[in-house]
Amino acid sequence: MKYLIRLDDACETMNLKNWLKIEAIFDAYHVKPLVAVIPNNEDSGQLIDPYNEKFWDWVKQLEQKGWNIGLHGYNHVYVTKDGGINPIQKRSEFAGLPLKDQQEKIKNGILKMAAKGFHPSIFVAPSHTFDLNTLEALKSKSNIRIISDTMALFPYKKHGFTFIPQQIGAVRSIWLPGLFTFCYHPNTMCDEDFEHLDRFLSKNHTKFTSFNELNLKQVKPKTWFDKLLSFAYFKFRKLFR
Repeated sequence: MKYLIRLDDACETMNLKNWLKIEAIFDAYHVKPLVAVIPNNEDSGQLIDPYNEKFWDWVKQLEQKGWNIGLHGYNHVYVTKDGGINPIQKRSEFAGLPLKDQQEKIKNGILKMAAKGFHPSIFVAPSHTFDLNTLEALKSKSNIRIISDTMALFPYKKHGFTFIPQQIGAVRSIWLPGLFTFCYHPNTMCDEDFEHLDRFLSKNHTKFTSFNELNLKQVKPKTWFDKLLSFAYFKFRKLFR
Protein backbone atom coordinates (compact mmCIF):
# COMPACT_ATOMS: atom_id res chain seq x y z
CA MET A 1 0.00 0.00 0.00
CA LYS A 2 1.31 3.43 -1.03
CA TYR A 3 -0.12 6.95 -0.98
CA LEU A 4 -0.02 9.83 -3.46
CA ILE A 5 -1.09 13.46 -3.10
CA ARG A 6 -2.80 15.58 -5.75
CA LEU A 7 -3.42 19.32 -5.39
CA ASP A 8 -6.06 20.86 -7.66
CA ASP A 9 -6.75 24.38 -8.99
CA ALA A 10 -3.36 26.08 -9.03
CA CYS A 11 -3.62 29.27 -11.09
CA GLU A 12 -2.53 32.92 -11.15
CA THR A 13 -5.41 34.01 -8.87
CA MET A 14 -5.26 31.16 -6.34
CA ASN A 15 -5.21 31.52 -2.56
CA LEU A 16 -1.46 32.05 -2.34
CA LYS A 17 -1.32 31.98 1.47
CA ASN A 18 -2.91 28.53 1.55
CA TRP A 19 -0.70 27.17 -1.22
CA LEU A 20 2.47 28.37 0.48
CA LYS A 21 1.24 26.83 3.72
CA ILE A 22 0.62 23.43 2.19
CA GLU A 23 3.92 23.63 0.30
CA ALA A 24 5.76 24.12 3.61
CA ILE A 25 4.01 21.10 5.14
CA PHE A 26 4.93 18.79 2.26
CA ASP A 27 8.49 20.08 2.18
CA ALA A 28 8.86 19.36 5.89
CA TYR A 29 8.02 15.68 5.28
CA HIS A 30 9.66 15.37 1.83
CA VAL A 31 6.35 14.56 0.15
CA LYS A 32 6.11 15.57 -3.52
CA PRO A 33 2.57 16.00 -4.87
CA LEU A 34 1.04 16.36 -8.30
CA VAL A 35 -0.02 19.98 -8.84
CA ALA A 36 -2.95 20.34 -11.24
CA VAL A 37 -2.50 23.71 -12.98
CA ILE A 38 -5.30 25.57 -14.74
CA PRO A 39 -3.54 27.08 -17.78
CA ASN A 40 -6.03 29.89 -18.45
CA ASN A 41 -8.39 30.25 -15.51
CA GLU A 42 -11.77 31.83 -16.28
CA ASP A 43 -13.64 30.26 -13.35
CA SER A 44 -14.91 33.04 -11.07
CA GLY A 45 -14.74 30.62 -8.15
CA GLN A 46 -10.96 30.55 -8.50
CA LEU A 47 -10.58 34.35 -8.56
CA ILE A 48 -9.42 34.57 -4.96
CA ASP A 49 -6.22 36.66 -4.84
CA PRO A 50 -5.12 39.42 -7.22
CA TYR A 51 -3.32 38.21 -10.35
CA ASN A 52 0.11 36.89 -9.36
CA GLU A 53 2.72 37.74 -11.99
CA LYS A 54 5.21 35.39 -10.30
CA PHE A 55 2.88 32.39 -10.37
CA TRP A 56 4.67 30.53 -13.17
CA ASP A 57 8.07 31.12 -11.55
CA TRP A 58 6.70 29.53 -8.39
CA VAL A 59 5.37 26.54 -10.36
CA LYS A 60 8.82 26.10 -11.94
CA GLN A 61 10.36 26.01 -8.46
CA LEU A 62 7.94 23.23 -7.51
CA GLU A 63 8.88 21.24 -10.60
CA GLN A 64 12.60 21.69 -9.91
CA LYS A 65 12.25 20.10 -6.48
CA GLY A 66 10.47 17.04 -7.86
CA TRP A 67 6.81 17.99 -7.76
CA ASN A 68 4.84 16.88 -10.83
CA ILE A 69 2.96 19.54 -12.82
CA GLY A 70 -0.26 18.34 -14.47
CA LEU A 71 -2.68 19.87 -16.98
CA HIS A 72 -5.95 20.74 -15.21
CA GLY A 73 -8.23 21.33 -18.16
CA TYR A 74 -8.00 24.67 -19.92
CA ASN A 75 -10.16 27.37 -18.30
CA HIS A 76 -11.96 25.40 -15.54
CA VAL A 77 -15.37 26.64 -16.69
CA TYR A 78 -18.17 24.04 -16.52
CA VAL A 79 -20.21 24.07 -19.71
CA THR A 80 -22.18 20.79 -19.49
CA LYS A 81 -23.98 18.68 -16.88
CA ASP A 82 -22.43 15.50 -18.24
CA GLY A 83 -20.45 13.21 -15.93
CA GLY A 84 -18.82 11.33 -18.81
CA ILE A 85 -17.05 8.05 -18.08
CA ASN A 86 -16.09 9.04 -14.53
CA PRO A 87 -19.32 10.63 -13.22
CA ILE A 88 -18.09 11.88 -9.85
CA GLN A 89 -19.96 15.13 -10.56
CA LYS A 90 -22.72 16.14 -12.98
CA ARG A 91 -20.77 19.03 -14.43
CA SER A 92 -17.84 19.22 -16.79
CA GLU A 93 -15.52 21.42 -18.78
CA PHE A 94 -15.14 18.55 -21.27
CA ALA A 95 -17.63 15.67 -21.08
CA GLY A 96 -20.42 15.99 -23.61
CA LEU A 97 -18.66 18.47 -25.89
CA PRO A 98 -17.89 17.64 -29.55
CA LEU A 99 -14.41 16.31 -30.25
CA LYS A 100 -13.42 19.47 -32.13
CA ASP A 101 -14.23 21.68 -29.14
CA GLN A 102 -12.30 19.43 -26.78
CA GLN A 103 -9.32 19.33 -29.12
CA GLU A 104 -9.25 23.12 -29.11
CA LYS A 105 -9.23 23.21 -25.31
CA ILE A 106 -6.43 20.65 -25.03
CA LYS A 107 -4.39 22.34 -27.76
CA ASN A 108 -4.68 25.76 -26.12
CA GLY A 109 -3.88 24.37 -22.69
CA ILE A 110 -0.77 22.61 -23.97
CA LEU A 111 0.36 25.73 -25.85
CA LYS A 112 -0.05 27.91 -22.77
CA MET A 113 1.87 25.45 -20.60
CA ALA A 114 4.63 25.15 -23.20
CA ALA A 115 4.93 28.93 -23.46
CA LYS A 116 5.56 28.97 -19.71
CA GLY A 117 8.16 26.20 -19.94
CA PHE A 118 6.06 23.16 -18.93
CA HIS A 119 5.32 19.91 -20.76
CA PRO A 120 2.82 18.01 -18.58
CA SER A 121 2.59 14.24 -18.80
CA ILE A 122 -0.56 13.91 -16.66
CA PHE A 123 -4.10 15.15 -17.31
CA VAL A 124 -6.43 16.11 -14.46
CA ALA A 125 -10.02 16.85 -15.49
CA PRO A 126 -11.86 19.56 -13.52
CA SER A 127 -14.47 17.90 -11.28
CA HIS A 128 -13.04 14.53 -12.39
CA THR A 129 -15.31 14.48 -15.46
CA PHE A 130 -14.25 13.58 -18.98
CA ASP A 131 -15.38 11.31 -21.80
CA LEU A 132 -13.94 9.32 -24.70
CA ASN A 133 -13.71 12.49 -26.79
CA THR A 134 -11.45 13.96 -24.10
CA LEU A 135 -9.11 11.01 -24.44
CA GLU A 136 -9.15 11.31 -28.23
CA ALA A 137 -8.40 15.04 -27.92
CA LEU A 138 -5.45 14.28 -25.64
CA LYS A 139 -4.13 11.72 -28.13
CA SER A 140 -4.38 14.07 -31.09
CA LYS A 141 -3.30 17.35 -29.47
CA SER A 142 -0.81 16.33 -26.76
CA ASN A 143 1.72 13.74 -25.66
CA ILE A 144 -0.21 13.08 -22.45
CA ARG A 145 -1.02 9.41 -21.91
CA ILE A 146 -1.58 9.39 -18.14
CA ILE A 147 -4.83 10.30 -16.38
CA SER A 148 -5.08 11.01 -12.66
CA ASP A 149 -8.59 9.76 -11.88
CA THR A 150 -11.16 6.94 -11.75
CA MET A 151 -11.90 4.34 -9.09
CA ALA A 152 -9.60 1.32 -8.66
CA LEU A 153 -7.00 -0.02 -6.25
CA PHE A 154 -4.13 -0.07 -8.73
CA PRO A 155 -3.11 1.80 -11.90
CA TYR A 156 -4.41 0.21 -15.10
CA LYS A 157 -4.32 0.63 -18.88
CA LYS A 158 -7.39 1.38 -20.99
CA HIS A 159 -8.15 3.29 -24.21
CA GLY A 160 -4.41 3.75 -24.77
CA PHE A 161 -3.93 5.55 -21.43
CA THR A 162 -2.55 4.69 -18.03
CA PHE A 163 -5.03 5.58 -15.31
CA ILE A 164 -3.71 6.35 -11.82
CA PRO A 165 -6.81 6.10 -9.63
CA GLN A 166 -7.91 9.00 -7.42
CA GLN A 167 -10.16 7.61 -4.73
CA ILE A 168 -10.16 9.80 -1.62
CA GLY A 169 -10.24 13.40 -0.39
CA ALA A 170 -8.55 14.08 2.96
CA VAL A 171 -5.76 11.80 4.16
CA ARG A 172 -6.66 8.79 6.26
CA SER A 173 -5.21 5.36 7.02
CA ILE A 174 -6.10 2.66 4.50
CA TRP A 175 -5.49 -1.00 5.12
CA LEU A 176 -6.30 -2.33 1.66
CA PRO A 177 -3.48 -3.12 -0.77
CA GLY A 178 -3.14 -0.62 -3.60
CA LEU A 179 -2.03 2.84 -4.64
CA PHE A 180 -4.25 5.57 -3.18
CA THR A 181 -4.40 9.21 -4.27
CA PHE A 182 -5.63 11.85 -1.82
CA CYS A 183 -6.96 14.98 -3.54
CA TYR A 184 -6.85 18.42 -1.90
CA HIS A 185 -8.07 21.83 -3.03
CA PRO A 186 -5.77 24.24 -1.17
CA ASN A 187 -7.80 27.29 -2.22
CA THR A 188 -10.63 26.31 0.12
CA MET A 189 -8.76 24.60 2.97
CA CYS A 190 -9.19 25.80 6.56
CA ASP A 191 -6.85 25.66 9.57
CA GLU A 192 -8.31 22.33 10.71
CA ASP A 193 -7.58 20.80 7.31
CA PHE A 194 -3.93 21.82 7.48
CA GLU A 195 -3.60 20.58 11.07
CA HIS A 196 -5.11 17.20 10.19
CA LEU A 197 -2.81 16.85 7.20
CA ASP A 198 0.26 17.76 9.25
CA ARG A 199 -0.60 15.25 11.98
CA PHE A 200 -1.16 12.48 9.48
CA LEU A 201 2.09 13.15 7.62
CA SER A 202 4.07 13.25 10.85
CA LYS A 203 3.11 9.60 11.41
CA ASN A 204 2.78 8.30 7.86
CA HIS A 205 5.10 10.27 5.57
CA THR A 206 7.17 7.17 4.74
CA LYS A 207 4.11 5.62 3.09
CA PHE A 208 3.98 8.34 0.44
CA THR A 209 5.53 8.19 -3.00
CA SER A 210 5.43 10.66 -5.89
CA PHE A 211 3.99 10.47 -9.39
CA ASN A 212 7.50 10.90 -10.77
CA GLU A 213 8.69 7.80 -8.90
CA LEU A 214 5.98 5.45 -10.16
CA ASN A 215 7.04 2.58 -12.41
CA LEU A 216 4.21 2.37 -14.94
CA LYS A 217 5.94 0.14 -17.49
CA GLN A 218 4.26 -3.07 -16.31
CA VAL A 219 0.74 -1.68 -15.83
CA LYS A 220 -1.96 -4.07 -17.05
CA PRO A 221 -5.68 -3.74 -17.88
CA LYS A 222 -8.13 -3.24 -15.02
CA THR A 223 -8.63 -6.34 -12.88
CA TRP A 224 -12.04 -7.90 -12.39
CA PHE A 225 -11.95 -6.81 -8.73
CA ASP A 226 -11.28 -3.17 -9.69
CA LYS A 227 -14.11 -3.32 -12.25
CA LEU A 228 -16.44 -4.57 -9.53
CA LEU A 229 -15.18 -1.91 -7.11
CA SER A 230 -15.82 0.86 -9.64
CA PHE A 231 -19.29 -0.46 -10.47
CA ALA A 232 -20.26 -0.69 -6.80
CA TYR A 233 -18.86 2.77 -6.03
CA PHE A 234 -20.92 4.55 -8.68
CA LYS A 235 -24.05 2.55 -7.85
CA PHE A 236 -23.61 3.61 -4.21
CA ARG A 237 -23.19 7.28 -5.21
CA LYS A 238 -26.43 7.19 -7.21
CA LEU A 239 -28.36 5.88 -4.21
CA PHE A 240 -27.32 8.78 -1.99
CA ARG A 241 -27.50 11.70 -4.42
